[in-house]
Amino acid sequence: MNPNPTPDAAHSPDTPADPAARGWKARSLPGFAGLVGPIWTRKEDAGWAYGLLTTKAHLNPAGLVHGGLLTTLIDHALSAIAWETVGRRACVTVQLDTQFLSSAREGQFLEARGRVARASSSLVFIQGAISVDGNEALIASAVMKVIGRAPGA
Repeated sequence: MNPNPTPDAAHSPDTPADPAARGWKARSLPGFAGLVGPIWTRKEDAGWAYGLLTTKAHLNPAGLVHGGLLTTLIDHALSAIAWETVGRRACVTVQLDTQFLSSAREGQFLEARGRVARASSSLVFIQGAISVDGNEALIASAVMKVIGRAPGA
C-alpha cells in the first residue's frame, strides 16, 4: 500500500525522525485529532499522506506504540481522503477493519496513505496502510458515510 516509502535514518527516542526535513507540514487540529498530534501532512503524486511522530505518550505498557493510536491515525487519514474524494463533504466511519502487521516504537514517524476503491453519493469504500521506515505496520479497509453537504451548497 506504500509505493513510495521514505524512511529516515535510524531513529530512537534520542534521535527522532524529522518529518519537516522531508516536506511534511505539522497541522494543529481541533478536537480528538489534536490530542494525539500534531498530525503531519504531505501532498504526494497519488494524493495526501498523513503522519505522526511518536512520543512516550503514545506507548502502551509494553513500551510499543499503542494499537489505538495506529487505529486513530488510519481512521483520520482515510476519512480525510474520503472527504476530499466527495468534494469536501463531511464523512463518518461506518466500518473500519484493521490488521496489525508489526510494531512501532517511540521516536518513529508513522506514515498513513490510502486509496478509494469506490465512491457513491452516500458511501466511500477505502483501503489504506500505515508504514514505519518503509515497512507496513497496519493495513485497513473502511466504509465512510457521507453526511455533509458540499461547501457552498
